[in-house]
Amino acid sequence: MKIVKLTKKEYKGKEFCVQYKTKGYYFIEHTKNGFSFVYKKFDQEKTFGYCDKFFQDWLNKPICYGALDDHNKLLGFAEGYLEEWNNRFRITNILVFDENSRHSGIGSKLMKKMIAKAKTTPARMIVLETETCNEKAIRFYQKFNFEVIGFDLYAYTNEDPKEHEVRVEMGLKI
Repeated sequence: MKIVKLTKKEYKGKEFCVQYKTKGYYFIEHTKNGFSFVYKKFDQEKTFGYCDKFFQDWLNKPICYGALDDHNKLLGFAEGYLEEWNNRFRITNILVFDENSRHSGIGSKLMKKMIAKAKTTPARMIVLETETCNEKAIRFYQKFNFEVIGFDLYAYTNEDPKEHEVRVEMGLKI
């Protein structure tokens, strides 16, 4: 497996889809002095997923790396860009397509590549987002010392809290 830079010319506009399974979610509980995150289990494992496109037009000078196997099959990728207005490097996507290939080091290699790239920019912090129901992603980001820096109860729909899909913003100071 090798990590390579993916080009806009080859990948722009190509659609990808990904799914993940989760056994629980982080409930955002109102407390007297703010909020706390409380882990809760679903009654049964749930599957979530989404589709997106590489190199979206709204990305400002994006950088993208892919993990290729020995036959040049794309196993996963990471994409990000420098938010120039506030000097933060935003990772917009980081994923491994095949669930059976997860926990094999591919995501870690992609994350290390993105952290190294961010450190070559004027960025003061790396940020990314996930959902409260993506417990495995949250643990993965925490492994790299990302911390919860905010959340948006209604980022995706007005039903996010009820569906346990609240947007969580995580960050790593660099």
